[in-house]
Formats: sequence, structure tokens, C-alpha cells
Amino acid sequence: MNTLQNPSFSILFWINKNRPHKNGEYPIYIRVTVNGKRVEISTQRSILLEMWDQKAQKVIGKGNIQTVINGSLDLAKGKIQSIYNQLLSNNAKITAEAIKVIYSGKETTPKHKTILQAYEYHNLKMQELVKVGKVVAATVKRHEITMSKVKSFMDYQYKTNDKALPEMRLAFVTEFEHYLLTVQKIQSNTAHKYIKNLKKVMNMAVGLDWIPSNPFNNFKCSYQSPDREILTIDELHEIMHKDFGSDRMNEVRDVFIFCCYTGFAYSDVYQFERNAVMKGLDGNLWLSTNRQKTGTKESVPLLPIPLQIIEKYQDNEYCIKYNKLLPINSNQRYNSYLKELADICNINKNLTSHIARHTFATTVTLANGVPIETVSAMLGHQNIRTTQIYAKVVEQKVSEDMQMLRMKLNQSIRPEHKKIG
Repeated sequence: MNTLQNPSFSILFWINKNRPHKNGEYPIYIRVTVNGKRVEISTQRSILLEMWDQKAQKVIGKGNIQTVINGSLDLAKGKIQSIYNQLLSNNAKITAEAIKVIYSGKETTPKHKTILQAYEYHNLKMQELVKVGKVVAATVKRHEITMSKVKSFMDYQYKTNDKALPEMRLAFVTEFEHYLLTVQKIQSNTAHKYIKNLKKVMNMAVGLDWIPSNPFNNFKCSYQSPDREILTIDELHEIMHKDFGSDRMNEVRDVFIFCCYTGFAYSDVYQFERNAVMKGLDGNLWLSTNRQKTGTKESVPLLPIPLQIIEKYQDNEYCIKYNKLLPINSNQRYNSYLKELADICNINKNLTSHIARHTFATTVTLANGVPIETVSAMLGHQNIRTTQIYAKVVEQKVSEDMQMLRMKLNQSIRPEHKKIG
């Protein structure tokens, strides 16, 4: 027996004495054994019994027939060894039957799951979880976007539409990051969110035994705290008390102010129906929702200003017709109107639906002493570290205010009084 490379893998040539040919010769077979399980493969060669040396695993003699048969046996042995090595390098499941199938030509290459097949499977499972309320649809949408980014990257970088999972290396995700940042010009935080999604799918593939390990685990995703633009209390009052001269702009203003004093995102406010306001255990009126973005519960007690806005639109025709709490436009149109609103109020900031949420977290709550844990709960954050980003904004505001105070104090103190004592 000739054991090759791995103790669990062996190749043996033998004479099948149970199948003699009419000319007195007997067929030569190959026995491939992997982990104790074996298969028999015909070499399509036959010889007389006295010409075979079982110990040497070859035909005895130096004639042309012996040379041809021994050469073909060496080629068969080399081919089987190559198949084994290929399966081993691809981290594929190695069985005697798999080697036989490939050797016989029924399957030219071992089949592996590809990265896109893994992603399609992942998204299918996620969609099933959406149906039972375990995952929000927005999460599936983000993974579908990530999958499209991976597909476009492979086309750009490797000129292929897919790659087998065993071919995945750390270089793949490193180049993917570079592609997102330079070709698609995506911000670093967003790019790393896509990579986190991709790493999750690869971990799923490991769990399903499609690959032995995740080569992307050594890629560390980072997060850079972005500059959060917020409105000051003076800017809020300017918008709140401005008469824009049209119902359309006044409605946009009211929805925006409502978001500034509740912290709800545009997508959540859009979903609120007319009966969304509920009385809480404390006897006050509350609004609650599972965030469209994360599915996390977000509950906010209503302050007087948002309550006034809700009351204002109780009899609004649009709200009654479409069962809406507030007369809210499409997101694109809404943000477009906000830019117009900023121009009218001479506010030199890029007003978006996100700024309202940031303003609630900073100007309305944290800056007025509301504990960060309470703000985190109202915003529906899954991790308080997310809320701490807003706390840094408040600290910056405090620093700027104190700097202005220093300047005023320095101007008001006479030179001879600047030194104590």
C-alpha cells in the first residue's frame, strides 16, 4: 500500500481476480481510501497474473506493453493525488467518492458555495425572519444593498461576477474597502457598515460548514464620530414663530419642529396613524414605535409643543383621508422644502430630517439636563455609546459658550484689575 501525504488517504493498485478476460488477463483496479472508506476505479488495463508485482505495484518486465501499462498507472496515480491536493487546498470536504467522481470526469472541479450564493441564502433567511417580526425590513434592505456593492466590486476588481467561498482572502475585504472609499466615494463609516454586513454573512458560512474559518475576521472596522449639525434654541424659535405665508411651508415647518421636540426620525413619523398617541402609566400622553431602521422600541412622552402640533392637525383633510397623525410629504420632497425653509429663516445650515433628531438629542434634552440614559432610551438606541456622540456635541457647545464668556469678561475688566491680589 502506498500512503500519500495524509495517513487517512491512500492509493492501491490491485488485480481483480473475479473478472477474468477471455484472453486470460485480469483487470487492474485502483483502490482509493479516505478515512477508512474506499472506492474502486477501473484503470482500463489488464495483464496476466504472472506479470503483476503486488508489492511493487507495477507490471514486471521491460517490454513495450509493460512500459505503457506502468506509465498509465503512474499517470492515474498522479491525477488522483492532484485531485486530492486540489480538494485539500480548497478546504473542501474530501471523500473517496468525491475523488472518484472528479477522476471519472463526471465533475471536472469540486463545487463550492460562492459569496453571492451565501449572501442570497442569508437574505432569504432574513426575509423569513421579517415575516415573523424578528427582523425589520430595513435591515434586509441594507443587506441587499451590501450584496449589490460586493457584486459591483468583483466585476470592477476581478472581472468576474462571483467567487467561490474558499477563494476568499483578507485581501478581498481590504480591496473592497478601498473600492468603496475611492471608486464609489462612500464615507468611511458607511463603508465599514457594508463590511460588517459582509463579515456577518461569512460567519454564517462558517456556521454552515461551507468554509472552515472567516478570513475577514482580521479586518477591524472602525467608527469615526461625525460632526453632528444641530440647531440652537434661537434658531428653533426663529423657525417656530415664522409665518411662511403658505400652508405647504407651514406644514413642513410643523412636522420639522415636531421631530425636534420628539426625536423621531422621518420614517417613523411617516408611519404614525391618527390614533398613535397613547396615555402612559404616568397619565401623560406618549408616542411609541418600533424604529423603522433597527426595530428597537422608541417611546417618548409628548412635550407641550408637539402636543399643540398634533392638535392643530386633528381635522386636517389630508390626515383624515390617509389616516396620518401629521401631513407629511415624501422624504425627498420634505428635505427639499427644508432647504427652502432654511433660506427663508436665514439659517446657514443644511437642514435635513436628521438634524431634527440631532437637535432633540442635544439642544432640547441633553443641554437642559436630561440624563444621557434617558435620552438614549427615548431615541431607541441599542447602545448608549451611540448617544454619547451627542454628548460630545453638547460639550463642544459648552466649550464655545465658555470661550465667549472669557472674551466678554476680559473686555469688561480694567487692565489694572486683571491680576488678582
